[in-house]
Amino acid sequence: MAKLLHPKATAVWLVDNTTISFKQIADFVGMHELEIQGIADGDVAAGVKGFDPVANNQLVQSEIDTAENNPLHKMKLKFNAAASGEEKRRGPRYTPLSKRQDRPASILWLVKFHPELSDGQISKLVGTTKPTIQAIRERTHWNIANIQPIDPVALGLCKQSELDTAVQKAAAKRAAEGVVMTDDERRKLVSTEQSLEMEAEPKMPSAIEGLEAFSLADDDEDESDTRSDDEFADADSFFNLPGGDEEEQPR
Repeated sequence: MAKLLHPKATAVWLVDNTTISFKQIADFVGMHELEIQGIADGDVAAGVKGFDPVANNQLVQSEIDTAENNPLHKMKLKFNAAASGEEKRRGPRYTPLSKRQDRPASILWLVKFHPELSDGQISKLVGTTKPTIQAIRERTHWNIANIQPIDPVALGLCKQSELDTAVQKAAAKRAAEGVVMTDDERRKLVSTEQSLEMEAEPKMPSAIEGLEAFSLADDDEDESDTRSDDEFADADSFFNLPGGDEEEQPR
């Protein structure tokens, strides 16, 4: 969808040259109604030269005439065939300079934990080139010994929804080609929202926990059997050994 050029300057021109309401101008240029009123009062956009949308192929005169006669009419931007598809991005994603050193770590993470992703999908996710991905796959990258795999979502290189979509597309493609996925790969296809809603899996040695409780109960019973009052021995009796009070006979 095409966007309006110089919205504030266009608002200045519409305020000065038409009788369109402030609300209609605000809706057309994407500004607040109070800002348009400030332009009319001279408090906003002081010194900004008006930009004629009709002369610059942004608006047709019939739209202005209709809006002046009907306060509820919303003006529409003139269709420009040359501007169609201008928002479609081609090529790899742009990565800020501050995060470009993190791309090898994210590529290694994707290659390791999502091998079903193609080089083109990885390139779009983290904004890199296919030769770099191939070098990390083959471990021929110049810094491969120092690269640690890090989740690209945690690094801010892509969104979790974008990663989930790419993984599901790759899985659907493999299923169409007849490739059987392993259990680990099926678990990776679960999105973050679904994994948070899932119940916690039981711990593996659940039977051991029962055995521990059983063994503790047995220990308690054994202790209760051996600690009867009749069978408790007096501590002093262990020291009053027979013949202990007799004097040692000289040899």
